[in-house]
Amino acid sequence: MKYDYLIVGAGLFGAVFAHEAKKKGKKCLVIDKRPHLGGNVYCEEVEGINVHKYGAHIFHTNDKAIWDYVNSFVEFNRYTNSPVANYQGELYNLPFNMNTFYQLWKVKTPEEAKSVIAEQVREVGVKNPKNLEEQALSLVGKDIYEKLIKGYTEKQWGRKAKELPAFIIKRLPLRFTFDNNYFNDKYQGIPVGGYNKLINGLLDGIETRLEVDFFKDKTELVAMADQVVFTGKIDEFYDYRYGKLEYRSLDFKHETLDLENYQGNAVVNYTASDIPYTRILEHKHFEFGTQKKTVITKEYPTEWSGNKEPYYPINDERNSEIYSKYKTLSEKDNIIFGGRLAEYKYYDMHQVIASALAKCKKIFN
Repeated sequence: MKYDYLIVGAGLFGAVFAHEAKKKGKKCLVIDKRPHLGGNVYCEEVEGINVHKYGAHIFHTNDKAIWDYVNSFVEFNRYTNSPVANYQGELYNLPFNMNTFYQLWKVKTPEEAKSVIAEQVREVGVKNPKNLEEQALSLVGKDIYEKLIKGYTEKQWGRKAKELPAFIIKRLPLRFTFDNNYFNDKYQGIPVGGYNKLINGLLDGIETRLEVDFFKDKTELVAMADQVVFTGKIDEFYDYRYGKLEYRSLDFKHETLDLENYQGNAVVNYTASDIPYTRILEHKHFEFGTQKKTVITKEYPTEWSGNKEPYYPINDERNSEIYSKYKTLSEKDNIIFGGRLAEYKYYDMHQVIASALAKCKKIFN
C-alpha cells in the first residue's frame, strides 16, 4: 500500500501533521518505536489517575487559535501551574513573587522587597557576569540565588553554576504581586481525562503502527510513501556524519502511595543540592482528583547517552554549529523535519503545534 506521508514519531508534531494532511485527503502512516502513541505527552492510567509518564506537561499559550485548536479535540480544565519550592524543609512560592519575598524576608510591600533585592545585588557587586552564578547574583542577589536557583540549576545541568555560561539565565522574572501563577499566558490547563484524548483525537482515522524502529527497516519504510515526515533526532537520521548532538536526560521514579494526598500540590521543586531529584509531581492534582490513592514521580536529571531519552538540547556553541550543518543538509532533501529533536530546539507544547500547523499551511495551502 502506498502512502502520501510516512510520519516517523507519534508525538505532537507528527499527530498534528497527520491530522492536517488527512483533512486535505492525504493518506498517512504514523509509526513510533515506543509501545504507545503521544510521545512525551503520553499518560498512563494508574488507580484512576492520569500519570504524566515523561514529566509534567502543562499546556499554556497566549495564542487563541492554538487554544481553540486543542480544545476542539478535548476539553481543557482550569489547572493553573503554581509550583512550590522546598529548600531544606522551608517552603517558598514560585515564581519569585511577593509571597516568596515575604517567606524570605517578611517584607510586606513591593518597595520593601525591591529594596532588599537592590541591596543584595549591590553587595555582590558583579558588573560583567562571566558565568551563570555571577549572572544570577547580579539579577536577584544572594538569598534567592542560594536557596532557589543554585542547587536546582546545578542538578538540572549536571555542572557547577560557576562552570555554566551566563547566557543560560538571560533574566529572572521578579513579580511584585501576590500571584503564584507560574505562566503569564492567557490560556492554561490540562486535558480533562489526560493528553491521550488529545492525541487520539488528532490521530482518529489514521493508520498507526507502534514498536516500529524506523532505522531498522529504513529503506523498506521510506519506499512505502511519497514523502517522509521525520520527528526524531536529526543527527541520527544522517548517521551522525557531523557528530552527535548533546542533550540532558531525566530518570523518572513513579510510586503509588496508599494516601489520598501526598504533598498538596502538583509540582514541588527541591532546590537543595543534597537532594538528587529536582522535583516531585503528584499527578492527581493536575485534574483535581479525589481518588483514594495517589501517584508521585521523582525527577532525576542525568547525563544523556544513546540508551536514554533525549529531553533538553544543550544549545551551546559547539552543538549549535553541528546542528547548523545538519539543517543545511536537510534543506537539500525531500524530507520534512519537525519537532523538538528534529529541530534541536526546546519547544513548549503550543510551540510544537504552531510549528506543525505552519509547516502544513506552507505545504497544503
